[in-house]
Parts: sequence; structure tokens; C-alpha cells
Amino acid sequence: MSHEARPLSRRSLLRSCAAGGLGLSLAGCGFVQQNTAMTADDDAPIDVKVDGDLVYFNWADYVDPSVFAGFQKEYGVNVVQSNFDSMQGMAAKLDAGNKYDIIFPSAKWAQLLASAGRLRRIDHTKLRNAELVFGSYPYFGDPWYDPRSAHTVPFTMYKTGIGWRRDKLGDLSGSWDDLWDPAASGTVFLLDDRDEVLGMAALKLGLDINTSSRHDLDRIAATIKSLRPHLRGFSSDDYDNLLNGNATMTQAWSGDMVSVLGQAKDPSIYGFETAKEGCPINSDCYAIPANAQHPGTAMLFIDYMLRPSNVIKNIRYIGYPMPVHGTEDAYAAIVKQLPNCVIEPGDLTTDRYFRNSSPAAQQARDATWTDVEAE
Repeated sequence: MSHEARPLSRRSLLRSCAAGGLGLSLAGCGFVQQNTAMTADDDAPIDVKVDGDLVYFNWADYVDPSVFAGFQKEYGVNVVQSNFDSMQGMAAKLDAGNKYDIIFPSAKWAQLLASAGRLRRIDHTKLRNAELVFGSYPYFGDPWYDPRSAHTVPFTMYKTGIGWRRDKLGDLSGSWDDLWDPAASGTVFLLDDRDEVLGMAALKLGLDINTSSRHDLDRIAATIKSLRPHLRGFSSDDYDNLLNGNATMTQAWSGDMVSVLGQAKDPSIYGFETAKEGCPINSDCYAIPANAQHPGTAMLFIDYMLRPSNVIKNIRYIGYPMPVHGTEDAYAAIVKQLPNCVIEPGDLTTDRYFRNSSPAAQQARDATWTDVEAE
């Protein structure tokens, strides 16, 4: 097991997606554009060449420093880094007029940005390594959040499941029902994340993870409330809670479980399962803002990042898989002890993504989350 993976907490900062942060509103099943000042000609091709230093905006510590160094040396440019700590924070910077050449939105935010004209179109034929993604992971050829991936290239992927202490609980059954295991009572955590908690209960009940039906939400609330007497709390510090002994079981993100393996004195005592009822899947993207000043350099950076040798370095550094053919074995080796962390192309289905919805649907889900969290 490599110990290069960093203990990452950025998932703890992901919350429900508030469209207001981008000045967007829902109109039927689409979005209306509120701010045209930042909109680029969507069909204007990007000339793929060095056109200045790369102004980079991402979560902290999400690219191996040696990969940055290699890019700077090969292309004779500097990488000017800035970091955000939430998607809302990223949106606020964009709305304030800040100019970045490359950003890394989650799927939900990529949809909002693209629908509002905030992203440049990316011609995949200009990326020499694009076929390593789209030829082996067909889902990304036409994902729900960006038809034909016209404005994005996938960056990382992850699953949500259950992390637990094997030395305390033994083997689990492979179901969300395991969260109700009496042996773990009082040492169970759920993620402090609306969609993840409501989605877990929805999957347990055989419902759509994005449901906003009042009847469905009442059933979901009742299910979560039945778990409350066994909970120690809601916390998105999933790996910390396992490592410090606060939790014997926790709802967990697969990438954070890699951090557990990298930090644990005895990695063999930890397990990670994905439920037979289904588990949420999510992904982040490379994207080029409409007001990018150096889009050509950004295209070169994306292509450089898609080289398998660089992908493998980054996988080992961040602990999250990247959908690039030829790198799967490297990730499988990292999570050999936790094989359920592996994401196969067939795992990528729209019904397992948390998606954007109408304001009324968001309010209904928010109300249910407030109810169960405050119980």
C-alpha cells in the first residue's frame, strides 16, 4: 500500500448545490443565463498552444507537485495556483470576475456553468490523449451534466459506501442495513451531507436518490430517524473518525478510505463496502472558463494530465481514480485491500448521480434534511 495519498477533507465541504451562487435560476428543465458579460462564443475553437502562464483554480493538494513541475518544464510556463474550499466559493470568485484558465467543477456545478455560458467548448479531437478517456469510459461521451462532454473532460471519480473497523465488527453483509448493526450502535456516523444521507435512505428503500416526492421524503425521513438512536453523529470527517477510534462504522467516500489506508498503523483492520441496493457515484471535471485568458495553455495542461504516466502519479498522490485507460491497474493496486473502491465503466450510470433540480424540489429536500438532522 502506497503511503503517498494525502488525507483529504475537501468532500466534507461539499453541500447541496445552490444555483443562486452563479446567478442562475431554473426555467423548466433548463437554465436561464443571467450574466452575459462572461459568456464566450461557445463555438469558437481554442488554438491549442502556449498562450501564457496557466492560472489554475482547484481544491488544494489535488495535483501531484511533480506533475506541475513536469508541465512547467516541458512547456516553459508557470502554473499560478489558487484554491477554493467549496463549489460555492469557486462560483463566487467566478461571479466576481476573477479569471482562471482551468477549473475543476463537480458534475452538478459543471451543468450549471455550461448552461449559463460560463465555459468554453472543448474540442476533444485536439487532445491527443482524449481517446484514453472516451474510448474506454463511454458514459462520459454524453453525460447528463454536459451533453457530449462539449465543455468538460472528466477528472476524478468516487463512490459512497460504508467504511468500518473489521477488528471491532467482523464482516458486514454488503447492505445499507449494516448501518443499523447493533454491534456498532453508538459508534456510527453518517456524512454531514444532505444528498448523501437522503440518498442512502432512498437506495435502501428502492427509491430515486434525487426524489423530492413528499411521500418518498416522508419514508426517507422515517428511515433515517430509525437510525438516530444508534448514531454518534453526522460528520464528513469520515477517515478521521475511523482513524481516531470515534467510529467503528461510517458512511464514507471511497477516496477518503484510501487516505485511511495511507495513514493507518494497521491498514488491515479497515474495510469498505458498497451496498447491494446501490451506491452513489460522482465525478469532477476539467473545464475552461469563458473568460480564460490562456485557454490554449489550459488545453495543453488537460492533455498533459491525461497522459497515463501523469495520471498514475496523480492517482497515487490523491487516492481518487481517474477515468483514463491504462491506469486502472495502478489504482487497483492502491486499493487491493478495499476492492469496492474500484470504479468500473459499468458503474457509471445517471441514476446514481446526485443531480440539480427545481427550487421547489431543493426546498423539499432541504426541509427533510433539516428535520432528520435536528431530530
